[in-house]
Amino acid sequence: MTIFNNGPRDDRDIQFVPRVSQQNVKLLVFGLLGLAALLVFSLFVLRVTRIEAGHVGVEINLAGSQRGASEIPIRTGWVVYSPLRTQIFEFPTYVQTVKWTRDTNEGHPINEEMGFNSKEGMEIFVDVSLSYAIDPQKAPDFYVKYRVSDLDMFTHGILRDIVRNSLNEVASTFTVEDIYGERKAEFLNRVQAMIEEKVRPVGVSVQQFGFIGAPRVPEVIAAAITAKAQAIQQSERAHNELATTQAEAAKKIAEAEGDAKSMVTRAQGEADANRIRQNSLTPQLLELRRIENEQALIEHWNGQLPEVESGQGSGMILQLPKPSSPK
Repeated sequence: MTIFNNGPRDDRDIQFVPRVSQQNVKLLVFGLLGLAALLVFSLFVLRVTRIEAGHVGVEINLAGSQRGASEIPIRTGWVVYSPLRTQIFEFPTYVQTVKWTRDTNEGHPINEEMGFNSKEGMEIFVDVSLSYAIDPQKAPDFYVKYRVSDLDMFTHGILRDIVRNSLNEVASTFTVEDIYGERKAEFLNRVQAMIEEKVRPVGVSVQQFGFIGAPRVPEVIAAAITAKAQAIQQSERAHNELATTQAEAAKKIAEAEGDAKSMVTRAQGEADANRIRQNSLTPQLLELRRIENEQALIEHWNGQLPEVESGQGSGMILQLPKPSSPK
């Protein structure tokens, strides 16, 4: 075996093996360096992300060269970008619903009710529900205006402040009775219109706004409002009953007047008929009617003779004997 051979060595054989090993090592090192460079390139120079359905993305230049919303591109679907130069912010475009209540089991586990003052300075507390959506085409305007990447920060920070300020501004023109009673719908519509006026320019549309339950006012005020409402209802009921009674009386009067006019008309007709009959009576007509009456009596006579007869001019009534029946 040559391994244990102590004789003379061939230098070419000795140097061949290490020369091949160095080349393999260099290739391996270059390969690892290339892979690392590619990994660094993919992580810091080029990145791929996907904007989900129902969302929209805006690509923000980290160098700050974009001067306004019109220069910010809108991204959807698959997006390739360089994280060294730009950053993608993603926003949902479907309807968002938020509830601010004093119930710790709904929304955040804290009291989130809203308070505002009426025209008289009375403090009112309410639970509020609001729904809104972001216009995809105005997502750059939304970002430029508020500079938020987390929609919860906008909802529970900026938007909540807008709602509270709008409630106070509109409530300053309404009495507590208006807000608690019949004008509540008008009050809510005006608040919603004011909120939308403030956020519409940046692509936020308010879909719904309203109270959850009744506004909360001091018990004394609530009792007074309820008593007044009941009194108004009773007054309206009495007024309606009076109107019904008057209508029924007018109906009866109209019916009586109609009956009276009918009777007068009928009597007038009968009088006219009698006058016509009287004017038409002549001796010949009376003789004809007498003959017709006697003829009718003869036709209906049953053959029986009268049982009584009065004397002429004596006023006496004689009982006539009954004819004897033949035996």
